[in-house]
Amino acid sequence: MADITLHKDNGNSTTEIPNRFIDEYMTNANGEFVKIYLYLLRCMNSPNCSFSISRTADRFDHTEKDIQRALKYWEKMNLLKLEYNEDKSICGIYFLESDADSPKDDAVPLKKADSAAPPAGQKAKALEKTVYTAGDMAAFQEKEEVRELLFVAESYLGRPLTSTDIQTMLYWYDGLGLCSDLIVYLMEYCIAGGHSSLHYMEKVAISWKESGIETVEQAKRSVNTHSKLHYAVMKALGIHGRSLIPAESAYIEKWSKELGFGQDMITEACSRTILSIHQPNFEYADRILLNWKKQNIRTAADIRKADESFQAAKTAEKTVRRTAAANRFNSFPQRAYNLDQLNQLEAELLNSAH
Repeated sequence: MADITLHKDNGNSTTEIPNRFIDEYMTNANGEFVKIYLYLLRCMNSPNCSFSISRTADRFDHTEKDIQRALKYWEKMNLLKLEYNEDKSICGIYFLESDADSPKDDAVPLKKADSAAPPAGQKAKALEKTVYTAGDMAAFQEKEEVRELLFVAESYLGRPLTSTDIQTMLYWYDGLGLCSDLIVYLMEYCIAGGHSSLHYMEKVAISWKESGIETVEQAKRSVNTHSKLHYAVMKALGIHGRSLIPAESAYIEKWSKELGFGQDMITEACSRTILSIHQPNFEYADRILLNWKKQNIRTAADIRKADESFQAAKTAEKTVRRTAAANRFNSFPQRAYNLDQLNQLEAELLNSAH
């Protein structure tokens, strides 16, 4: 079949969509969320276009909450940063680079209609990334270990490395201090999981660095633990036929590391999510675990006690309601009748009938 040539009218304005958005973010996102993100890009590329949640809701025949959910989803995916007024309403939207893990000082703001522009994002990357000069890169490549590492990377990626690729890998080797064997295993692990992006690999590299992983053996132990927990969560939520997206994996990391829950507690929260709303929902499971954390519920025994207390309180509440209803009925004034008076009244009625 012949190739199809694409043309465009150069007189029209255009909206640039990052390839990374199409390759890694769009496929797993809700279609309506994708529409909102593309519309935001369109607004950014039109100097005369103003944006407001209410007008966007009207344009797409959604509710304002639908628009807010879409914006919050893309914020979780690290493509946007939302700014809020004192009344908790959104006053600004910052577009972040699609390969950024956090907001940068040069993030581009999208002004919301009738509101002041928000201040520039302040959150910085946890580990400062070194920029290497051409001379630096040449000096590193004089080391046999580095040359072998770059050769292996080209073999794994199936393409020549660009200058940016080499910068990234030197950052892992020099900036993060990962040994070459660990970097090779990092690439093997990510590619085996279907992630050939250096950006994805770099997030894993930073995570390993922050976790104190320095050897291949330590990485393998961490990967096994990580994989078992992810599989258990997917099974409990009934997720099949796809991998977890970064935002979902972030929830699991939060539950295990930040909240300190073990696999049994995490999967129990996921199972209760399915029983309650009949669909996988990480936010719902997160609320369950946050509530358990607040109540210092740490074990299955704690859950049973909490359930028993809840049922007891529920039964007591029903008893109180029944008692209150009975009391309201008995509070009506009751008529007192004398039997002799009733018999006399009946006889009088009969006599009058004759």
